[in-house]
Amino acid sequence: MRDFEYVSPRNWDEALSLGKPSESRFVAGGTLMIDLLRLDVERPAKLVDLNGVLSTDLTWNEHGLTVGAGVKNTDLAYDARVVSEMPALSQALLSGASPQLRNMATVGGNLLQRTRCSYFRDVAESACNKRKPGSGCAALDGYSRMHAVLGVSDHCIASHPSDMAVALLALDAVVRTRRSHGPRELPLADLHVVPGDHPERETQLEPGEIITEVFVPSSGMARRSAYVKTRDRASYAFALASSAVALELDGSRVKAARIALGGVATKPWRALDAEAALIGQPATRKSFEAAARLAVQGARATPHNRFKLELLPRVVVRALEQAGTSA
Repeated sequence: MRDFEYVSPRNWDEALSLGKPSESRFVAGGTLMIDLLRLDVERPAKLVDLNGVLSTDLTWNEHGLTVGAGVKNTDLAYDARVVSEMPALSQALLSGASPQLRNMATVGGNLLQRTRCSYFRDVAESACNKRKPGSGCAALDGYSRMHAVLGVSDHCIASHPSDMAVALLALDAVVRTRRSHGPRELPLADLHVVPGDHPERETQLEPGEIITEVFVPSSGMARRSAYVKTRDRASYAFALASSAVALELDGSRVKAARIALGGVATKPWRALDAEAALIGQPATRKSFEAAARLAVQGARATPHNRFKLELLPRVVVRALEQAGTSA
């Protein structure tokens, strides 16, 4: 680990003035940043601790839930109204890490996780376009079992690691931020970007922009939601494939649906064709299976992760069945 300066701003103006991407990195829980510092992947001259300015409030009103970016994952996962009114969100958080990490990790940090691609995290591997633009992508011809099959490019196939972001995507969440020239809101669906020709760009955030809150609207769909994750071991493992779904039923038929995917894409991924295929269909396993097959349309697999093309539809079906039977 290299030496760095540690600063803790007292207000937002000071925090924003310190956010110079060329030399500084923001930190709150620090559960990932410490790893990247030790691995020498991140080499900031300055760490800016945001705990003095980030909100840790969970606020409900008639429109929905506002979550401060400084809220710990544990507190959000066990909030009684989240458990009852947005079960997919609680389930995703509780599947996401060990209790010790959840006690430290923040909502804002969770959304901005860096990939767990082994080539990205190994500085001895020179070919990583995400870490060193223009150097190549070792995963394309290397071992790629954990990598993405959706949203990939010839420059990067690293998968996005967050469980929480997948659930928030299915729940139509909105991200609120602060910038030096004013605040703004972004639908969570627009926050992350696919790698394309520039894998080093992971979000729409401007240099120095800080996530301050996440808003999740209340709805019948949110109450009828579920998150299902498959992984190599029962705890503290990243998804091989996951799905968060939310359903609105009209009697026994699907009136509206959200299907979000994790572990299989370069960003939290909406299965829009699968959602459309469910509208007006009976909420049955047969309908769920037909729609789930559309979730892998356009996938590009490697010999090592081709199994995800079979695994993912099964995960989607299980999530739909769980959501369909919840109230």
